[in-house]
Amino acid sequence: MLIIPAVDIKAGRCVRLLQGLKDSETVFSDDPSAMAARWEEEGAEFLHVVDLDGAFERSPQNVEAIRQIVDRVRIPIQLGGGIRTVQAIDMYLDMGVSRVILGTEAIENPALVHNACRNYPGRIVVGIDARDGMVAVDGWTETTGRKTIDVAKEFEGCGLAAIVFTDIQRDGMQTGPSIAQTKVVAESVSIPVIASGGVSNIDDIRALLPLEDVGVQGVITGRALYSGSLDLRQAIEIARG
Repeated sequence: MLIIPAVDIKAGRCVRLLQGLKDSETVFSDDPSAMAARWEEEGAEFLHVVDLDGAFERSPQNVEAIRQIVDRVRIPIQLGGGIRTVQAIDMYLDMGVSRVILGTEAIENPALVHNACRNYPGRIVVGIDARDGMVAVDGWTETTGRKTIDVAKEFEGCGLAAIVFTDIQRDGMQTGPSIAQTKVVAESVSIPVIASGGVSNIDDIRALLPLEDVGVQGVITGRALYSGSLDLRQAIEIARG
């Protein structure tokens, strides 16, 4: 299972939010590319980058900071936040981003996902963010009436690289990942799933590892790495078995 550090960007800085709330930020670095390089040096094989301003503003905002990360690290990067058009997808993939994550737009305009998968097979990811089992959109500010599993099944067979499943109530809270919910999503589709939200320590990584058997290929962790409650090298070692 891949241990994937998160680099969340707001106003050009590396931050973490609590439950995705815009005004709950903690700044960890003024240089997101330096944080990305640090995780690469510590053994990360993949990075999860989010343009938080993009998610809230509904269009790419931190393009230069993202470009600096792409230029600085060699490992693959998956990027989300404000990617809602073919033009934005093209821009980031041409820049060198390995995979783009479609979140709100995937929910509101699934045809974009299907078309993007045809144009860029294996490079499109759908982000499904849930609150109490219901999908949330627009930077997690609005909860829809749609069930997580129903949305996941919509993309079966279209060639998605993965689904990133986030339990919003656990994100940034370090209260432990949503094992049961993540398992339900992974079992409902054949698409690989990446877990996100709630990881606090090495025991949470151990608890997630059995989900590899149902298709969970990775886990994203942010605040636990930045606060020091999770050691990336140790997590990677345990995940490799």
